[in-house]
Parts: sequence; C-alpha cells; structure tokens
Amino acid sequence: MAFAITQTCCADASCVSVCPVNCIHPTPDEPDFGTTDMLYVDPATCIDCGACADACPVDAIFPAGDLTGPLKVYEEINAEYYAGRDILAEATVAPNFHRWSPPEFGRVLPSDFAALDVAVVGTGPAGMYAVEDLLLHTGSRVTLIDRLATAGGLIRYGVAPDHPSTKKIGETFARFHDHPRLRLRLGVEAGPELAARHDAVIYAVGATEARRLGVPGEDLPGSLPAAAVVGWYNGHPDAAPVDLSAERVVVVGTGNVALDIARILTADPGSLAGTSLAPAALARLRSSKVREVVVLARRGPEDAAYTRPELLELAARGNLVVDAHDPRIGAAIDGGDEKAALLRGLPREVVEWSAPPPDGRRVVLRFHSSPVAFTGDTEIRGVRATGPAGEVEIPAGRVVRAAGFRGAPVPGLPFDPGTGTVPNTAGRVEPGTYVAGWIKRGPSGGIGANKACARETVGSLLEDAIAGRLRIRRRARIFGRAPAVRQRS
Repeated sequence: MAFAITQTCCADASCVSVCPVNCIHPTPDEPDFGTTDMLYVDPATCIDCGACADACPVDAIFPAGDLTGPLKVYEEINAEYYAGRDILAEATVAPNFHRWSPPEFGRVLPSDFAALDVAVVGTGPAGMYAVEDLLLHTGSRVTLIDRLATAGGLIRYGVAPDHPSTKKIGETFARFHDHPRLRLRLGVEAGPELAARHDAVIYAVGATEARRLGVPGEDLPGSLPAAAVVGWYNGHPDAAPVDLSAERVVVVGTGNVALDIARILTADPGSLAGTSLAPAALARLRSSKVREVVVLARRGPEDAAYTRPELLELAARGNLVVDAHDPRIGAAIDGGDEKAALLRGLPREVVEWSAPPPDGRRVVLRFHSSPVAFTGDTEIRGVRATGPAGEVEIPAGRVVRAAGFRGAPVPGLPFDPGTGTVPNTAGRVEPGTYVAGWIKRGPSGGIGANKACARETVGSLLEDAIAGRLRIRRRARIFGRAPAVRQRS
C-alpha cells in the first residue's frame, strides 16, 4: 500500500531526504519545486516503508488506503501528478527506483572555521530554518530575538487555528529553543546594537503590511486588512477585536489567507472549540451575525491564487456556492482542469445582491469581479464591483482586504518601497547583515519555501566569514542554559 501526501503538506522536503527509493517529487533540485501546491508520492514507486510519514513535521502523510472522508481524494491527487511520466525510462535498477542525482557538496567549511556569534531576528519559519542550519551545520552561537513575548511568528499567529497539523511544525522549531548554543530573547525590540555585539545579524521579520488596493473608500471604518482578522482569531497581542455584527462580509482576494478567513467566519463555532483559536474570538464567533462571506476574485476559477488543498477543504464543508454571474465562469469550470475542475458539482447561482443573505452560513466565490470602490459615509456599507453587465453594488457591513502582504522598512537597513523588501543578493544586504524569508524575497511561498531561502542566506553569511569579510568580534561568552527571558515593559 503506497503512502500519500495530504492537505497540510508544508513542502519543506523533509520527506524527500529520507525516502529510500526517491519516490517523492518535486525534489528541491527539480524545476517544479516551490511552484506546486504540495509534494507528491509516486504510488508506483513507493515501497510502503513509512519513512516519509515519520519525518513529516506536519503529519501530512498517511497510507493511501487509510484515507477517508475529505482526505480520500489525495490518493488520486498524488497519483495524478505522475500520470504520463515514463517511470521505466527514469529507472536505474528496477522500475521501482528513480535515477538518483549525483551527490553535491555545495558548502564546505575549513577545518579551522571558528565559531561565530550570530543574531537571528524573528522566530517564524524563515528565522527558525536559519537557526536550524547554523546550529546543526556550524559551531555558531545564536541569539534568537523576537519583539513578541511568544515565539512562533507566522506559525503561531498566521496559520489558521483549525489547521493543527500545520501548526505542529512549531514543535519541530521549538526544540531548538533549548539548544545549548542558543540564547532566546523574547519581548525584545531589535536595535542597532545587535551589529556591535554579533559577528552577523539575520533579519527574518516577515511581511506584515497589507498591500493597498488603491480604490476609493479603502480606509473607511469596517475595511480591515487580512492580517488584522488573522491576528485577531489567533490571539496576536497587537490585534483588536473584529466586529461581526454584519450579515455579509466581502473578502477581496483568493489566496489561502482569504479562504482561511472565509472558512473561520462561516464555521460552526463548536467545531473550533478545542483548537488554538483565541478564546475571545471564539466567544465573538458564537454571537456572530455573519451569514455570508463573498470572496471577490479578479480573475477566473482557473487562475485563482489559492491552492487545491485549501479549496478542497472549504468545498468539503458543503456551504460553498459559485456566483454564476458571468458565462466565462461555468465554461472554465466545465472545461478546465486542476483548480477549476474542483468546482464541478458545487451549486451555481446568479446571486441577487439586493436580497439579504439566505439562512444558515455560506461562502460565495465571485470570479471575474474586482472592487471599484468601497461605499459608505462614515463606515463601510457595500462594495461596488465589476461584472459582465456593468458594475454591481454588493451590500456588506465589513470588507477584508486579502490581496497580499508587503514588508515594512527595517530600521538601519535599505528598503525598496516598490517590492516591499530589503534589497539583497542571495540574502546578503552587506557583509555582516542578511535577510531571509518574505522580507528578503517578497510574500511568496509557504512554510517550506523558507527552508531553501534560509539555507541560501546562511550560505552567503558563511561565504563572507570564510573570505574574511566579517568583522569578527572575539569575546568570552558563556552559553549553556539560556538566561531568563526578558519581557518588554
């Protein structure tokens, strides 16, 4: 019985490295890596050893025959990735074995390489992959810093609370918090003194600002950036409560975050009890008046930004409807594949926006429709959006702008306002100063994409150290048990 990878795949390739028959693809050295929604097990090659399931940091891999309910479709999704591939042509010994790539040793440290003192700012995936690389592959001493009193970054405050398996990767990262060469400093603002006290500093501070839409009314009360909603239901200390007194909410954007928000706002609150959902958010969801969330998509169903696993999860709940206001939508669903094909069988209707939302709770996908303006005098009352027959007014008491994120300037570092990133070359801002994650490359890729990103950055740091481009600060430092965590006052 072959194994199969399912919805919570983080694509960090931990499974690839332990597979004895190289049956999980795309691998980090293949062109598709980083562009597919997830990784896939080849059922014709898998020998059912279970090594991948043991190595998976997010519990996403199971025997295909054991999959039931909404996960059953992943047996077919894994096999579908390999349809049409000539496995025999790739075999070296037998049809069950793929050809292995030659070994590569891309990073070699001198035998006398001295231990470095490195500061890493940010405890999210990019920062923690950098920490892991430094601690496991060098003798470096690491000071890990976060301005928040709780570590985790995107894992803690960005992943939806009903995705506990995805959040589990935080446990993998947390094991480094007690490493004898790591000093964890939480509730501390990173300042310019870091460069004076360390041989190198890696900034992995993410992209926390919302990308602006540039439409009238965008700043009206009731118009919220996605980060504000996600932070609220995840208990971020900076997040304000979200008013759920409106019957209809419009979410602009079709990324995974947009679908997360739609799913949480329309979920049965009882199903969220026992998750990591903030208690105050759960209480507010129990009294929520939201009955309909409209996901507004500029492009068609074949080009939506969400991943197939995210759409499958939402569709499995049975309260997803497609607004058939444009004939192109039905044609794309009926004649398309991959994302568009997943919408077959879902209810389609031409929504009458002048009517109140129907009883119950539902999510409406409205494709080929962009916001023209947010309407209202002193607060949001609706969204004027495009359609094939002209503009339409969608009454709504709340709007969530989920059209992407961008980085914020980091004090003391250069900043490109056009891309929302810190200019860098392979993570190097200048010798001694480095970036990793979204502040380095922009808000693209999931959790696993940060692994290769962080490795590249650490590689640039080590190159500079070997070439003598770092100002090494030699001083006596005693690590061992980390000092007491210092909180911000």
